[in-house]
Amino acid sequence: MTRPETDPQASDFAAVILAGERDARDALRDHAGVASKALIEIDGQPMIARVIAALEGARHVSSVHLSGPAEAVVSGSDVLSGMIREGRVAWSAPGASPSTSAYAMLGRFSEDRKVMITTADHPLLTSEVVDHFCRDAALSGCDVVVGLAPHDLVRGAYPDLKKTVLRFADGQYCGCNLFAFLTADGRRMADFWRQIERERKKPLVVISILGLWAVLRYRMGWLTLERALALLSRKTGLRVGVVVLPYAHASVDVDSVDDYLVLQRYANAASAPQPTPT
Repeated sequence: MTRPETDPQASDFAAVILAGERDARDALRDHAGVASKALIEIDGQPMIARVIAALEGARHVSSVHLSGPAEAVVSGSDVLSGMIREGRVAWSAPGASPSTSAYAMLGRFSEDRKVMITTADHPLLTSEVVDHFCRDAALSGCDVVVGLAPHDLVRGAYPDLKKTVLRFADGQYCGCNLFAFLTADGRRMADFWRQIERERKKPLVVISILGLWAVLRYRMGWLTLERALALLSRKTGLRVGVVVLPYAHASVDVDSVDDYLVLQRYANAASAPQPTPT
């Protein structure tokens, strides 16, 4: 899907969807009886098709690119193979992990291209959320921007959905699987992500990469969000920022069977009025 770039504000970002599989066996995939988690249906539609539709409808997205699923999965899916054949999306084989896929995909675009990355398990993503995130990220003056949603907002809308919570001294947030790489320098963050992911099972190594004092302050609840961003910026040599999104459904992904069962009840939540943070 490519649009004429007549309006410089209307087509700023190339959008990448990470749709690879980390493990050969997956309880959620097995429960749903599909070849790829991306093909799990929410309200009768594969999650990846919902994400693609959200990106296609966004003013700030000019092209959509898939990293994964595997070629055999794509060829066996009428939905995905049809979208690729029609030129709505461009497909590439996934890497061994989300970070390696992201790193490889960023290398496919010119250095001056702004790139937004999201994931295939983001079934309540909407064009409104995408445009809000892309617009504010582009105006941030940062190299890399991450999307967050206030935890209280998410808990109020989805009280029985389990979410990882980022706890700072001045507030609690949930991740939204939305990442913007805005400059050539910003793409170094994908390599930093690869380092963390490679060592994720070695806590002492991860602590040495991030810095012991920063980790302790976060664990003790002493770090504000602003201070955490400043420390991460200094560690990476990049300007790292966040966009706090006023949409609870922006933080909803499907990582487990429990998530899947809960989301089946909330499939229409994105079209319902959402509470805004106070």
